[in-house]
Amino acid sequence: MKSETARARRKELAAFLQAIRSRSQPADYGFPAGSRRRTEGLRREEMAQIVGISTTWYTWIEQGREVNISAEALDRLAGNLRLTRGERAYLFEIADRRDPQGSRSENDDVPPLFVELLSEVRVPAYLMGRYWDLLGWNDAAAKLFTGWLDQSRAADEPAPNLLRFVFLEPQTRSFLVDWEARARRITAEFRADCRNTLEEPELIRLVDELSVASSDFTRFWKQHDVLERQGGERRFMHPKRGEIRYQQVTLRPDEHEYLKLVILKPLR
Repeated sequence: MKSETARARRKELAAFLQAIRSRSQPADYGFPAGSRRRTEGLRREEMAQIVGISTTWYTWIEQGREVNISAEALDRLAGNLRLTRGERAYLFEIADRRDPQGSRSENDDVPPLFVELLSEVRVPAYLMGRYWDLLGWNDAAAKLFTGWLDQSRAADEPAPNLLRFVFLEPQTRSFLVDWEARARRITAEFRADCRNTLEEPELIRLVDELSVASSDFTRFWKQHDVLERQGGERRFMHPKRGEIRYQQVTLRPDEHEYLKLVILKPLR
């Protein structure tokens, strides 16, 4: 089954590269157009030059042979050929490689419209980033997470982080109903969410920090449980309102897959 999947990926990668090559205009990349070209678009040797590999190696890739193309070469191809965000993601997916630009600073990439939309939502809602930093939230969320999101912060202070809130803030143990079960599940969801970035320095630093500061996080992290982030009932023991219940919904924008929009709908 694995060999069939790999063969299908190589075939699709070959067809995708051929399509990109045929639609690309040589003059746009500094190559002479001329009337002696037998096919439209770039030649294989020109594509190889753009990617930074040998013509033979590139030809083998387009032929669907069992050869590997590095993430660095794919990065050069995507950048030099000005692929769209969707095309770039598709290229790395079918090549079974991790995009080296996947760890770009997410704070710079949060669309202002997303933050503006939060204020239009009447129930608690917040935007969560790649490593579960909260990149924006509305007033309802600040009132729910009192003592955390309703606190003023300096401009250079790191964004609040859900993992740090769960494991490093003492009040969270009484705020989250059944803290043990929720903390274990949150750890498993975080591992699943970061499955493609486990070697990234920023993630390693966060895991190390939590491991040193919290024996509970260390215990849960070492269990290697993996759970996809799901909705469902969430219960909180609010210091002023008592126990309150919500239905959690998590949405992921197609063009900003690292973002998670979390909405909490009150349950009666």
